[in-house]
Amino acid sequence: MLWGIVVSAISGAMMSVQGVFNAEVTKQTSVWLSAAFVQLTALLVCVTAWFVTGRDGMVGSLFQVTPKYMLLGGVIGAFITYTVIVSINILEPARSAMLIVSTQLLVSYLIELLGMFGVEKQPFEWRKAVGIIIVIAGFITVKWK
Repeated sequence: MLWGIVVSAISGAMMSVQGVFNAEVTKQTSVWLSAAFVQLTALLVCVTAWFVTGRDGMVGSLFQVTPKYMLLGGVIGAFITYTVIVSINILEPARSAMLIVSTQLLVSYLIELLGMFGVEKQPFEWRKAVGIIIVIAGFITVKWK
C-alpha cells in the first residue's frame, strides 16, 4: 500500500511537470507537433525499457487482447496530451491540474460504481462521494477566479 502511494505521488508530480514542459514546447511549435513528439519519445522509452527488462510479453499477445477497444489507450493518451497542453495554456498549471484531478476522481468513481471496462462493480460509499465533493469544492474555492 505504501509503495502504491509513493508511485501515485511520483506519477502526479511527473504529470504536472510534463504538462508544463509540453505547454512550453507548444508555445514554440504547435499543439499537435508537441503532442506527437511526446508520444514518439514515449514510444522510444517504452520500447527501450521493454528490451532492457527482458521483453516480458510477446508482441503478438496484443492481438489477443479482448475486448479490442482496450487497445485504444494510446489514442486516448494522444488526446490526453493535447487536452492537458491546451488546458495549461488556458487555465495555468495549478488550476488545470486541480480540474483534471477532480475530473479523474469523479470519472474513476463512476467507473467503479458502474463496473465499467472490466472493473469490478463497487457499492456506493458516502465517504468516497463526500471526499470527491470536498476535492471539487477545494478546486472551486482555491483556484477559480
